[in-house]
Amino acid sequence: MNKKYSIGVDLGGTNLRVALVSEEGEIVRKIKKTSSDNVVETLFESVSSLMDGGVSGIGLGVAGLIDRKDGRVLASPNLGNIVGIDLVENMGNRFKLPVFIENDANVAALGEKKSGAGRGFDNFVLLTLGTGIGGGIIHNGRLLDVSAEVGHMSISHDGGRCQCGNIGCLENYASARAMISKAVSMLEKGQDSLLKGCCNGNFYKLTPEDIYRSALEGDSLSREVLREAGRALGVGLANIINVLSPEAIILTGGLIGAWNIYVQEAIKEASRRAFKELADSVKIIPSSLGDDAGVVGAACLVFMNLSQALSDKQ
Repeated sequence: MNKKYSIGVDLGGTNLRVALVSEEGEIVRKIKKTSSDNVVETLFESVSSLMDGGVSGIGLGVAGLIDRKDGRVLASPNLGNIVGIDLVENMGNRFKLPVFIENDANVAALGEKKSGAGRGFDNFVLLTLGTGIGGGIIHNGRLLDVSAEVGHMSISHDGGRCQCGNIGCLENYASARAMISKAVSMLEKGQDSLLKGCCNGNFYKLTPEDIYRSALEGDSLSREVLREAGRALGVGLANIINVLSPEAIILTGGLIGAWNIYVQEAIKEASRRAFKELADSVKIIPSSLGDDAGVVGAACLVFMNLSQALSDKQ
């Protein structure tokens, strides 16, 4: 019996990842590029380069609020240039294959459930920690059909305005963008830091990796930035624990590289704020698929929908 394959796409605020994935969740080939102003063109080129005769369909995981029925991105604070574009119809017409779309964190949750850290749990929440913060919820072993925009829960009723239009969003305080903004603000005020020597002295080009590396070298400003972001993340985790009482919270994305400062601070803050009985029963763990969770989950989206369509016909 021939193996079945699909193409999974993970389109985030910073990076575009595309992979050819088997029905068992194994990655055959993959591509990573930077999200750009020409992201749709880059997406089409990347998918085309992985296309072969055995592909059953294309799954799209996109950072933003998704209209699954019409195949459009309704809102995306970090990918404004794709809002309103009918990616499903456009890609379907181009490649003559079924195309399915879902939020990027939702497909990452699917990926972890299929072949990652979520395999042993029927109820968990996945958070993507990167340029922004996304969420996906697995309930009773299935992806919960909700927006799960946990990065846009308000954790400060009178905080700063988020790019999404809300006030005091978790993403405004705990994301990579928030960390960089905080560090730059402190440097502009003249605070001393090893970060002044990064990027040839142009601290406006700082990355979270620069902040973490300086923190490991004992830089107090960098450690303060990471801990403050971690405490904010902890508030969000406590809210999730109190509302959903999941078996696990799985963390993925570039920021989990700073686990021993940023995430550990978040775990401590969550344990202080959540009901003790609930906090004691939840496992907060890293993704085992890492950056591959999104493409694996997006590919799973294809097989899941095609299987459901076949079942509906019978």
